[in-house]
Parts: sequence; C-alpha cells; structure tokens
Amino acid sequence: MKFDPQEIASRDFSTELKFETSRSSGPGGQNVNKTESRVTLRFAVSTSEVLSEEERTRLQQKMANKLTSEGELLISSEKHRGQLQNKEETVKLFQQILTKAFTEPKKRKKTKPSKAAVQKRIDGKKKLGEKKANRRKPDF
Repeated sequence: MKFDPQEIASRDFSTELKFETSRSSGPGGQNVNKTESRVTLRFAVSTSEVLSEEERTRLQQKMANKLTSEGELLISSEKHRGQLQNKEETVKLFQQILTKAFTEPKKRKKTKPSKAAVQKRIDGKKKLGEKKANRRKPDF
C-alpha cells in the first residue's frame, strides 16, 4: 500500500500528543537547577485514532527500536533554554519521524563496471603478479 508521508505528517495529532517537562541539563547556568525546560513528547502508536490500522502497523514496524514496551513513541528535547521552544522542537522531530517512516525507500538500480574499469583492474592485477614473480629466485 502506498502512503503519502507529507499528508500523514501534516494531520492534527494535537489531541493524542502528551507532553511532560523535567529539569534540563542544557544551557542556562544556575537557572537550569530550578526550571523545567526539557520537554518529552509521548505518542501512543497502538491506540492512535488519527492513524489507520495499516499506518499504525507500518509505524510500529519501522520504529520498533524507538517504542517503549507499552508501544509509546518518546521524543525529548532540551536544546533550547525555553520550554516552549523545546515543545516546538519535539513536535517538529515527531513530524520528521512520521515522514521518514512512511517514505518508501528508493529501488536499487543494478550497475556493472565499465569495460575500461574492468580492464584497468585486470592490468593492475597482472602488474602486481609480475612484480611478485620478479622477487622469486630464478630456476635454471
């Protein structure tokens, strides 16, 4: 089945996204010790109503190593000093993950080396063989 990654990523997931804040280890000096600027986004893939059954299955397969045992996708950001900027960052990362998960990989085109490249390889092998042959003691 074909998926449109841009369309899926642009859907309104706001009702299903849960945000948690915690203390960050990033920039901010002593202020870091008292403000909760790290934002963690939680998205329950298995119970999502915005995604269809096929889309949920695909997302679970593609993001299996990023999902918790409960089937939640966690994304954290502590890049910025402000909580709002980190929240926006996590939403942006979430959309990138969705786009990547539903993008079809490109088919590999089989190629073969040119005749000149094959000939160059064979010439190099012959030259190396001659060099090694010249190192041997001559037999009379």
